[in-house]
Amino acid sequence: MLTLKLLKENFSIHSLAVDSKIPAKVFDAPIYFIGKTYDEVSIVLPSSIHIDSEDVESDWQALEVVGPLDFNLTGILSSISTVLANEKISIFAISTFDTDYILVKTNKVNDAVSALRKNHYQII
Repeated sequence: MLTLKLLKENFSIHSLAVDSKIPAKVFDAPIYFIGKTYDEVSIVLPSSIHIDSEDVESDWQALEVVGPLDFNLTGILSSISTVLANEKISIFAISTFDTDYILVKTNKVNDAVSALRKNHYQII
């Protein structure tokens, strides 16, 4: 049985221009994620931390796959996203070296937890 931990923070997903400097307050956040492509910069922060960005999508909560996960494990994110897709719950997924995070809109988090529990996931 895979365990997921529902984080207490509400998160916002920010989009910045590819040539943007990362605001210093991002690095003071207790948790943050930064992704950069050839076209844009995405930053995920607790919603209590405000930064200037080109666009922002707020009201997300995160489920952390309790890890660390071995790189040989396969299908974890696929399985979770399939359960949630079957319930019409959109996700924003983030992977780190040790684990995965699945963000769902705050108004869908109870539905997500219920669906995952029905599919043999433990939520703490």
